[in-house]
Amino acid sequence: MRSDYTLYTVALIFFVLTGIILAYQIEYRELYVVSTVILGLLCIGVGYYYRPKAKAVAEAAASTVPIQGSSQPLQPTEAQPIVQEATPKVETAVAQVVEKPTASTLKLTDVKGIGEKRATQLKAIGVETVEALAKASAEDIASKLKVSPKIVSRWIEEAKKLIEKT
Repeated sequence: MRSDYTLYTVALIFFVLTGIILAYQIEYRELYVVSTVILGLLCIGVGYYYRPKAKAVAEAAASTVPIQGSSQPLQPTEAQPIVQEATPKVETAVAQVVEKPTASTLKLTDVKGIGEKRATQLKAIGVETVEALAKASAEDIASKLKVSPKIVSRWIEEAKKLIEKT
């Protein structure tokens, strides 16, 4: 069971409890009403925080295997049975050679610790490639991005390692 549903249920229980408290004359009634309402709202907020994200739901729904070289997912259908032919076919496809990435094909997002957003920020300050990052000054980039120089020095070390591998 999803944890957000559990938290929504607990919030509902708090709100029902609030209604019961309002129906009866008890000592410190206002305190109990305010505290149960706050706890109910807190449970709703935490439940909303723990809900599955739209991206995760979309990925779970599209958990099919794509065909190599195609953007279309492999969708099995009952109308298309798998038929094996009696004679073996000779494949004429050219084997794909796995190439090592060259320094020019490396992206900033290939550097460990740099995502799409940070890569965009780096490009905005003039660091367009992994090579430029490897040659840059950690203090200069850190001051422009307003991050720790220690983090930037890790990015620079990772960029140098990536360039050495290519």
